[in-house]
Amino acid sequence: MPASPLSSNWSAERTASSFARRSFLSLRRDSIWQIKTGVVRTLSVLEDGTSITLGLWGPGDVVSRAFSSADPYEIECLTPVEAALLPQSSWHEATGAMICHIQRLGELMEILHCRQAESSLLGLLAWLAKRFGQEVEQGKLIDLRLTHQDIADLLRLTRVTVTRLLKDFEKQGIIQRKERQFIVMHDQLPFWHYEI
Repeated sequence: MPASPLSSNWSAERTASSFARRSFLSLRRDSIWQIKTGVVRTLSVLEDGTSITLGLWGPGDVVSRAFSSADPYEIECLTPVEAALLPQSSWHEATGAMICHIQRLGELMEILHCRQAESSLLGLLAWLAKRFGQEVEQGKLIDLRLTHQDIADLLRLTRVTVTRLLKDFEKQGIIQRKERQFIVMHDQLPFWHYEI
């Protein structure tokens, strides 16, 4: 999993705090969280109670309330997480990581704007495998324990659609599933493109 570029001094000097899966990082506009281990998602909630995933972030990435005008804004741990705070006076140390944050948002936006649900889900699986996948014999293991509803919320699809498509992908040999883990099979993602 490639990490965001950060000053080695920051990584070495900051003390990390530990957070349990499904807990939330505190929100402070004057600080940035650097994820040292684990994966978090940034999210907001619509007036009707629907959650919207704003991004997924892993080791080396930075997240902060200061990066978004969404209200409410939350940072939820999808796995056990270790993260360290960087005060505003030291934000210059995280310039490279902030640029990566913007680039990754752009990648996710491209996926979210696919017109076909199948293309959108395939794009997300490929992105998750690239960003968070662990190499195993069959392919890349995505061990984020995302529910079908989590994926549906991320892609703005229904849970039923996500479940149907994942079953189809499994039948086609694109993925293997084990509980809430996915293995994206080597060289099995079909070529997909964005509709223009």
